[in-house]
Amino acid sequence: MDFLKELSAKQEKINNYLENAIKGEGLLQKEITEAMNYSLLAGGKRIRPVLMMATCEALGLLEDEVLPFAAALEMIHTYSLIHDDLPSMDNDDLRRGKPTNHVVFGEATAILAGDALLNFAFETALSAPFDAEKKIKAVSVMGKASGYLGMIGGQVVDLEGEKRRLSADELTKMHAMKTGALIKAATGMGCALAGRDESLLSDYSANLGLAFQLKDDILDETSTAEELGKNIGSDAKNEKTTFITLYGMKKAEELLEETTNKAIKALEKIEDSEFLEEFAMYLLKRRS
Repeated sequence: MDFLKELSAKQEKINNYLENAIKGEGLLQKEITEAMNYSLLAGGKRIRPVLMMATCEALGLLEDEVLPFAAALEMIHTYSLIHDDLPSMDNDDLRRGKPTNHVVFGEATAILAGDALLNFAFETALSAPFDAEKKIKAVSVMGKASGYLGMIGGQVVDLEGEKRRLSADELTKMHAMKTGALIKAATGMGCALAGRDESLLSDYSANLGLAFQLKDDILDETSTAEELGKNIGSDAKNEKTTFITLYGMKKAEELLEETTNKAIKALEKIEDSEFLEEFAMYLLKRRS
């Protein structure tokens, strides 16, 4: 298998879908649709939708069937980035190499664009060609992962981390919610749509999510704003606890490799797991 070719094909498929997903119906919707599409179509590796598509493919589904759910995950991820960058949160002015949403459209419109993407994500997911029971299960996974028990709850802990140093356990749990929950949801939703137990790939995706955050913390110290497409050092500026401040670079890199290996080992029960294995290694070696 040519992994990079397969990855590019999946990214192109989801990008094509997203480009046609949000259309304004007149002048009244012009600004909000522009703001939504500005961030949604700004690029990115499409980690979550690609992971979901690969999960479904490994379990016997066709990629095209699950595109609405894959797109919905990316919409939720994008909304979280818009809100994350707001002055009341991380106050960042660069994302994916472009000015952040609130810099271009103003804070109020950016908040509404994020809200609109969150709502439209559920509308999009429910348009997928699956029976009601499977759609309800998959939407439930997505809702829980993006809510107060998942991504939003993790963001609250992240804000708390600006006031005090987090312990290793707190930091790991925070990232399992803020970053890991949507990554874990990608495999959980795929399993639900395939009629399999939602926890089938949970060990894989939980370790993948942790590895993703470890790599992010490492890149924030070793990469550049040009490479990452966003400002570096914002966590240090906000005096947040990271895996680097907690463990140091060498230990963080060791944990990254260890966690990636755990993710790959968790795929032993999946017959068609080649792409998922390569995907874990791709995230390990990424430079942005």
